[in-house]
Amino acid sequence: MNPEYEAVIGLEVHAQLLTDTKIFCGCSTKFGNPPNTNVCPICLGHPGVLPVLNKKVVEFAVLMGLATNCRINFDSVFARKNYFYPDLPKGYQISQYEAPICENGFVEIELKDGTKRNIGLTRIHMEEDAGKSIHDLAEATYVDVNRCGVPLIEIVSEPDMHTPEEAYEYLSRIRQTVQYLGICDGNMEEGSLRCDANVSVRLKGEKKLGTKTEVKNMNSFKNVEKALLYEIDRQIEILEDGGRIIQETLLWDAGNNIALPMRSKEEAHDYRYFPEPDLMPVAISQEWFNEIKAGLPELPKERKLRFISEFSLPVYDAEILTSSRDLADYYEKAVSVTKDYKSVSNWVMGEVLKIVNENKITVSSFSIRPENLGRLINLINDNTVSGKIAKDVFQIMLGEDKDPAVIIKERNLVQITDTSELEGVIDSVLESNPKDVKEFLSGKEKVIGFFVGQIMKETKGKANPKAVNEILRKRLNALR
Repeated sequence: MNPEYEAVIGLEVHAQLLTDTKIFCGCSTKFGNPPNTNVCPICLGHPGVLPVLNKKVVEFAVLMGLATNCRINFDSVFARKNYFYPDLPKGYQISQYEAPICENGFVEIELKDGTKRNIGLTRIHMEEDAGKSIHDLAEATYVDVNRCGVPLIEIVSEPDMHTPEEAYEYLSRIRQTVQYLGICDGNMEEGSLRCDANVSVRLKGEKKLGTKTEVKNMNSFKNVEKALLYEIDRQIEILEDGGRIIQETLLWDAGNNIALPMRSKEEAHDYRYFPEPDLMPVAISQEWFNEIKAGLPELPKERKLRFISEFSLPVYDAEILTSSRDLADYYEKAVSVTKDYKSVSNWVMGEVLKIVNENKITVSSFSIRPENLGRLINLINDNTVSGKIAKDVFQIMLGEDKDPAVIIKERNLVQITDTSELEGVIDSVLESNPKDVKEFLSGKEKVIGFFVGQIMKETKGKANPKAVNEILRKRLNALR
């Protein structure tokens, strides 16, 4: 990116809400059902039908507004957004325009260098989704209208971002927030979280905004970053060559890493917005608002700060552990049975996340119950098992949903702490390795590691390492 220029970026994020039914009818919102089966006359826009608003959609929108410091409008209005598209049977989309449910919020982001910034939110509004055109099955284009009427919230940012990194962090915070609230699964690959970017460039110090383009079809966080970088560089190159930017909508081609023109960019008047005549204004009473607010969970920032203060965790650990609600819940359940907070953190960030990432599963479907992980750590700390044996027990626990104490007893994995038994093994190892004993006596301290390894091998890893080291050194020093 040319350092003489500054990018101006605003993101429009659509989050598909986790309701069982659509926004204005009783059809299922389940993803992956056969095409054109989750439909009825209401979501298909048949003449004479009337929409009925799903109460849960309003509650989810208010929760998101509260979590992003928005003003909640107790009175809001639905509007018709008119446009023709093959996957929009009604010829219009029910959305909100002049009177959205949430306005004037912000999201705090933190960059890699530690810089913190607030990204303003213009609005959050409720709307229904359109269907899906499928172009890659044959020469013809197919239409699947299962998604018509699926509830969305659109989160519109101010043009406050200036780099792809800031946009990436902002989008990450939005996804983390909707997942913490339990209102959206945040899956970009399945389209339940979609992002469109408005991008323009200007010379640094310039106050006037440049001509913007809109980039669509970015289905991963990395693609958002790549597409923004590409479009910023493209616009700068055009301006440097004396050209002018055309206001248009672009589609990101992830396979070729280029943005391709789709159509000229629409303005609000192109959609001929007008109040939706079939729906009453949305009126939120103070009592209902209080009920929704009472259901607001602890959010990532607050939870991270609490983990640092309550469990004395490093900032890095707290950041990782609170990155998702499921992971934070798993950690808290594990420390409910042990006070070794740091060891639980190490195991969760190490062993647990390793399995989760390798198998591409969610933390909630991880097979070891968090309480059993906490119990395993207690068994290490009370010297029932060594750290090495604990790793073996952990592997067994992946396939057997049992208390680790039961596994250890069944398989005779209890750590050997009996001094006389350890002395016998140590004496045997020293007698079998006279050459290495001489090396130690000549000043080569590193040979201690060899002896410990042999002793652990003889005891199949069950010897208490601390006791082994103490007895071993005592035996060797007695030979000097």
